[in-house]
Amino acid sequence: MMDINLEQARYNMIEQQIRPWDVLDQDVLDLLMRLPREDFVPDEFRNIALADMNTPVNHDQVMMAPKLEARMLQALNIKADETILEVGTGSGYVTALLASQARYVYSVEIDPALKTQAEQRLARHNIGNVTLEEGDAARGWKAHAPYDVIVLTGSVPLLPDAFKQDLKVGGRLFAIVGDAPAMTARLITRVGQAEWAQEDLFETELPPLSNALEPERFVL
Repeated sequence: MMDINLEQARYNMIEQQIRPWDVLDQDVLDLLMRLPREDFVPDEFRNIALADMNTPVNHDQVMMAPKLEARMLQALNIKADETILEVGTGSGYVTALLASQARYVYSVEIDPALKTQAEQRLARHNIGNVTLEEGDAARGWKAHAPYDVIVLTGSVPLLPDAFKQDLKVGGRLFAIVGDAPAMTARLITRVGQAEWAQEDLFETELPPLSNALEPERFVL
């Protein structure tokens, strides 16, 4: 496969995919230009790492398309003193993005091989404010709660209440909720001890987290 000009592709990603999707936060755009997405995918997918698509990362997993990651970061408005829970480490790229903006990230991955690969990629980029943990966090992960930000990198047919409960007041949760093809990217903010605000950001489609909570299905 012919190598592409990655710097030109990165510029095109920003100008043709991300900015037209109403991502105008300059800090987010600068971070996406600075952190090489192609370094977080298997070598065989390096040339498509900046394309407008869900990028394969092996083990039947994908990364969100770049414009989804960008909209997510913009909506979360992460602060430098915040602690984040990421459910689904995957390639480690979103982990790296989050860690570049926050104080600390706890990221949980159910697949040990993916966890190991992500650790190696993060180490190569000297990203140290991250702890990767192996486990099933599809229905919650209280180990380090409460969190300022929670990010689910795969979809969930139903959003477990545990994630909302594990937010600090003022904390934000990003999740893609629903069944294909009708999924919604949702931002939930805890505005009080027993009160949450919800904003639906956009429609999309993303494979579900392993062992995601399912609604009861009616069967004839």
